[in-house]
Amino acid sequence: MSELPIIECCRPLAAPGLSDAEALATAALFRALADPARVKIVNLIATGGEAVCGCELTEPLGLSQATVSHHLTKLADAGLLDREQRGKWGYFSLNPTALRTLASVTDLEEVCC
Repeated sequence: MSELPIIECCRPLAAPGLSDAEALATAALFRALADPARVKIVNLIATGGEAVCGCELTEPLGLSQATVSHHLTKLADAGLLDREQRGKWGYFSLNPTALRTLASVTDLEEVCC
């Protein structure tokens, strides 16, 4: 990918003066998570404790390998997942920096309640 992952361009929703580019990047991040299969992938990887082979996700998701691969690519392109090639298989783990950024993007405590 030639440009920065989406996650690196996001700012908290409560940030003053959110630019058009930052708003677009944040919307793209939410689009990356706007599919139930992708949310389940993040959940399965988060609860797995270690990198997960993409091939291990087809059965729990009930999806074809091609569909799982598509979803993994979307999450990796957004910067939420790290991919490690082991032979012919891709292993995926959550990007800790991306998760902290995601948590801060949605932190609205300072402006709410």
